[in-house]
Amino acid sequence: MLTTSRLILRPWRDSDLRLFAALNADPDVRKYFPGILSEEESNKQGQYLSKMIDDNGWGFWTAELLDTKEYIGFIGLAPVSKEAPFGPTVEIGWRLAKPYWGKGLATEGAIAARDYAFIELKLSEIVAFTAVNNVPSRKVMTRIGMQHSKNEDFDHPKIEEGNSLRRHVLYRITKEEWQHVRR
Repeated sequence: MLTTSRLILRPWRDSDLRLFAALNADPDVRKYFPGILSEEESNKQGQYLSKMIDDNGWGFWTAELLDTKEYIGFIGLAPVSKEAPFGPTVEIGWRLAKPYWGKGLATEGAIAARDYAFIELKLSEIVAFTAVNNVPSRKVMTRIGMQHSKNEDFDHPKIEEGNSLRRHVLYRITKEEWQHVRR
């Protein structure tokens, strides 16, 4: 479990799945994904994310407000397979419910996850990726010290040709870059 001034990042509970399904059914939240998820699809994804933490001790943690314990989404780290054009590596990511956008919570939680990656996991780098037009997430990537690796932008293999979300950007931060950002 990670704690920031306003957030707790913790393992999943069964009660999170209903809230996660509501998040994944929101078209605004899913704007940069191919579509919304059914409750069944969302539950399957949530169970997978929970198992990742059970297996590794880290992953995409449930994010809740420290003061009120309100569920706001997830923030954390996930392994990227060697099949990815930039893998194997570890990605940092987040998905927050709309009422929590624009408050700096994604950045705050991502900083905690980034620091965990370098301090606890002793990783040499982490990456993040998203659809080219996902400006809000790209801003978070920049705020946490990541750099756009333009020569590694790619077409997401799970998104069909012709879809405006297919082209993805890749951001990176190395441990050395992180040490300079933290000063």
